[in-house]
Amino acid sequence: MTSVMIVDDELFIVELYRDILQLRGYKIVGTAFDGEEAVKRYVSSPEKPDIIIMDHRMPVMNGVEATKEIIRNNPAQKIIFVSADVLIESDARNAGAAEFLPKPFRMDDLIEKMQRLSAR
Repeated sequence: MTSVMIVDDELFIVELYRDILQLRGYKIVGTAFDGEEAVKRYVSSPEKPDIIIMDHRMPVMNGVEATKEIIRNNPAQKIIFVSADVLIESDARNAGAAEFLPKPFRMDDLIEKMQRLSAR
């Protein structure tokens, strides 16, 4: 079972992703509501997620900075970066994101990217 950490500052979005992913058989091992919290939880967690879904615009620390910190800690970590700002894609990929998904997106598109990453 693929494990997932969800990072987004919108509680509704976190709950939506969690509910749909759990119905699809994914195991949610963590959530965070800003980039700094995501990095702290990632570093301190004994169980690292197979995939992190990372939002871009968040308080305290944005998704690009959080991605850099997580990748610095574990260069093999798989991160799907999601943002309404398509111009941030190159920054997200340069930070270490394996995939980029522009908002709004269909949940099937997220699942497809997750399946692709899980197969790598």
